[in-house]
Amino acid sequence: MKILTAAQTRELDQATIREQHLTSAELMERAAEALVEWFCSLLDQEQAGEVLVLCGPGNNGGDGLAAARLLHQAGYQMRVALLPAETQSADWQHNRLHLPEAIPVADISEQQLPAILPGTVVIDALFGTGLARPLAGLAAALVAHLNAARARVVAVDIPSGLFTEAPQPREDVAVRAQHTVSFGTPKLAFLLPQNAEFVGEWHVKDIGLSQEFIAGSTTPWYYTDEAAVAGALPARAQFSHKGTFGHALLLAGSRGKVGAAVLAARACLRGGVGLLTARVPGCGYDIFQTSVPEAMCLADPQPNFISALPDLQPYQAVGIGPGLGQDAASLAVLQQLLQTAAATTAHQKPLPLVIDADALNLLGQHRELLALLPENTVLTPHPKEFERLTEPARDDYHRLELLRQFAQQRRCLVLLKGAYSCLATPTGELHFNSTGNPGMATGGSGDVLTGLLLALRADARLLPFQAAQLGVYAHGRAGDLAAAKTGQAGLIAGDIAHYIGPALREAEA
Repeated sequence: MKILTAAQTRELDQATIREQHLTSAELMERAAEALVEWFCSLLDQEQAGEVLVLCGPGNNGGDGLAAARLLHQAGYQMRVALLPAETQSADWQHNRLHLPEAIPVADISEQQLPAILPGTVVIDALFGTGLARPLAGLAAALVAHLNAARARVVAVDIPSGLFTEAPQPREDVAVRAQHTVSFGTPKLAFLLPQNAEFVGEWHVKDIGLSQEFIAGSTTPWYYTDEAAVAGALPARAQFSHKGTFGHALLLAGSRGKVGAAVLAARACLRGGVGLLTARVPGCGYDIFQTSVPEAMCLADPQPNFISALPDLQPYQAVGIGPGLGQDAASLAVLQQLLQTAAATTAHQKPLPLVIDADALNLLGQHRELLALLPENTVLTPHPKEFERLTEPARDDYHRLELLRQFAQQRRCLVLLKGAYSCLATPTGELHFNSTGNPGMATGGSGDVLTGLLLALRADARLLPFQAAQLGVYAHGRAGDLAAAKTGQAGLIAGDIAHYIGPALREAEA
């Protein structure tokens, strides 16, 4: 699913109006109907109590006026407060004329801010995506008043005062909503941590916008949903064998962190790899062979860390990093791996790599090694690890720009982990993931992701981006399936690995 800019969203509305021979008021009515349908599914009349709609002078306010009318017709107790302005949009005026007289309407002023009693549900329809400057004056005072009331707030399209593609100059002049109901496509602002306190839980409603316009729009931002990965995993042929699905090598573990190697290996096997060999430190041999009997194990000569790189000829992909440690000998192994993988092999192409955890930290400490990264290497940093590879970000929007630049410059696939994990491609695209939950913020979750990505990169049937996109989606989906059984608090990394198979099954062709 594409994520459009605010300007493109306005163009999308106009394209829809032209193609479907609508008036702008009719399209606004669609949006209001979608909002009201969602609202009624969330709260019935008794649960909602009084509903206060705050309306600005533009089309966002027009949406609010239309929604107030429809909710009144559905039996809700309504009240409307209008933010004064010299002019109002034509569709605002249309819906103001059609507002039933039974709905109390008040003009907002500095002296008369609307009362917000406990239990009131507030619909924020003050300003939408067309906002070009920070709120000030009465609008800012109204937002501060609303936030101080701690009411249950539903924002229309986007919380008022929040920008769609830029950071907030001031965090105290945007509505803090519990729910945001948007139309057509998600907004970039919804997907960034710094905006979570404003956006709350967001919902996108289909109002029949022009699919032709969306298909022809150019954007660097995408949202990976179920439709994006449907059929992404090819069906297995009847006469497939172990070699069909690749032989992967995992370089992982150090004393005290052999569990990371075990988790990554289990995930790799659940991810469908044909064969898996793991290089672990000598101290981990018995642990690994007992815990993961389906994998082969190469014990390193050193008991506490990995010090030697095996011959890479047998392998279709290599993963390195989980529990690796940062010993100088392991750094030498990483450097040798990068140099060897980039060289022409029997496969006549760079050997696919997945790099995580301590291997990323070693790269951050020795950035000169970044020049050795083979094309389409998959890196999986969390924000702090990514900062070590680049520079501290001023805000989440700046971090996205650093992510794009890094992936393009290094010709890599970089997965910035977190809620809505963002996959950057060498072509400059950013793909935000839709699956996953806070229960996955647990030790070993990243090791499971590394193992799954390794399995998919070893599968020659998948292109590099397809493997990475499917891997992050299935990892999150496995976490969602696991959390449905264990609850988020009880979720552990091993549960995620256990549900990789069902998650991948949903994406089979």
